[in-house]
Amino acid sequence: MKIIFLSLLGAGALAGVALPLAGMLSPEPTAPTLRPTVPARVPVVVELFTSEGCSSCPAADAALRELVATQPIAGVEVVALGEHVDYWNRLGWKDPFSAAQFTDRQRQYAAHFGNGSYTPQAVVNGQTELVASQRQKLMATVAQAAQAPRATVSLARSGAAAVQVRVQVASLPAGTQPSQVLLALTETGLSSQVGRGENAGRLLRHAPVVRALRVLGTTDAAGTFAATAPLQLSAQWQPQHLRAVVLVQETASRRVVGVASLALGTNENVAVQP
Repeated sequence: MKIIFLSLLGAGALAGVALPLAGMLSPEPTAPTLRPTVPARVPVVVELFTSEGCSSCPAADAALRELVATQPIAGVEVVALGEHVDYWNRLGWKDPFSAAQFTDRQRQYAAHFGNGSYTPQAVVNGQTELVASQRQKLMATVAQAAQAPRATVSLARSGAAAVQVRVQVASLPAGTQPSQVLLALTETGLSSQVGRGENAGRLLRHAPVVRALRVLGTTDAAGTFAATAPLQLSAQWQPQHLRAVVLVQETASRRVVGVASLALGTNENVAVQP
């Protein structure tokens, strides 16, 4: 129901040339081991507005979860933000991950796009919206979004047990208007056994769920931003499944011009997205 991501010689050959060469050549220092350069992936944010009360939403969650797990788009990193709205809660099942904050955020997008709110809706880099279960269209939209100019965003842990992160923003694309810097915390591996409503009796597995979302501040006149942000982590969350995501989003156009994400439950420490 719908409502309004020099060849070597063999050992025998060497035996014949090793002695004559031994007196002529001095040992060379060991060459450093070179590691192959892996091109950085361009992060693109997919916001999924969803609800456990919506029978059309599990397919969208599955599609986005698969894109995040496989990252099938060359040179692109799909960064998922599962934002569970609360307007389905009155229809028989209260989504434990829902919040009015996500409903309000979707309404802001609806005003921008000139349409109504519905689930499951995907919003890509704040600029394009579509039915989230349309996997091929979603992939094409993400690939196109990755071509846009983007800011440099760096994100690093600071303090014991990742209790805070350092955020820096620079090099905004030419013409970028004042932008908010937002910090989201997501958790993967979440699921629910739904007892009532359209999905009654189903075990629903989710794409990364947004546990917290807040504005850190606004870019300055030079288009830069720097802050150290404390993280408020619930004891109910699984630290090994948590990720911090920073968005730089134009206030007026809703366009996301910069993204960086950082896993909080690993040894990964710095994420820089040019």
